[in-house]
Amino acid sequence: MANAKRIRDKKKPFEYSKKWSLRSVFFLATLFLYVPIVVLIIFSFNNSRRGGNVIWKGFTTKYYGKAFNNDDLMLAFGNTLTIAVVATVVSVILGTCTAILLWRFRFPFKPLVEGLVSLPIVIPEICMGVSLALFFSAIGWLGNTSDIWPFNLINVTIAHITFCFPFAAMVIRARLHSFNREMEEAARDLGATEYQVFKDILIPHLKPGLVAGALLSFTLSLDDFIVTFFTSGPNTVTLPVKIYSMVRFSVTPEINAASTVVIALTLVLTVFALRFQSKDNTQLQ
Repeated sequence: MANAKRIRDKKKPFEYSKKWSLRSVFFLATLFLYVPIVVLIIFSFNNSRRGGNVIWKGFTTKYYGKAFNNDDLMLAFGNTLTIAVVATVVSVILGTCTAILLWRFRFPFKPLVEGLVSLPIVIPEICMGVSLALFFSAIGWLGNTSDIWPFNLINVTIAHITFCFPFAAMVIRARLHSFNREMEEAARDLGATEYQVFKDILIPHLKPGLVAGALLSFTLSLDDFIVTFFTSGPNTVTLPVKIYSMVRFSVTPEINAASTVVIALTLVLTVFALRFQSKDNTQLQ
């Protein structure tokens, strides 16, 4: 009876929001997180010669045109998208294999392998950037001067895969914990091969995790600066590095416009992923 009473008296998450103190914390946290983004988007349309000018001079979209007509900025944006797409695809594949390995099998030193997989998540990014720079320097790849695209992106792509795939593996493994192994056993009893079980049973269940892992990997790769800065060569410039080099001299309206485009791209991908997951969950139910 006491346990039943405690269950009945247990508050729902939204009931805590009725307290003014929690509302204030939520409101302040929301302001801290989103107001700078909103201000950046608004002032990307400001008709001012300086991107850091907080005085509204009028509405204009000309700086978006200048940003898209800036060859160096577009090259950096193309490099960023190429690296992000390749890193996402490879990270999801490696993350899926790693997650299934750690979820299904028992083998010696499994906790050590789990720790090594999680290491890129917990160590500071500056340490990863320095260690990767030392590794590429030791094998003679650092400072790649190749003019052939996309060979000048190899260093950064490998570096991004290194720190992206553990995040994908973590998300996909979390999805695997909800998998009912009886479905797998029933499929085998009906004559399905290992490949058919993997393709027709396991992968459909993993779709939300695969999408979430891909989105997380793409976002991490898209906005990475530190690791890219340490591992890129003179002919490899990504959008975060390019924006950093432009900000060192002055904040121009083109920077606000380019940043807004990246934010919009991230939001579109997030909405697409959420709708895909909700649709997939509905079909599974």
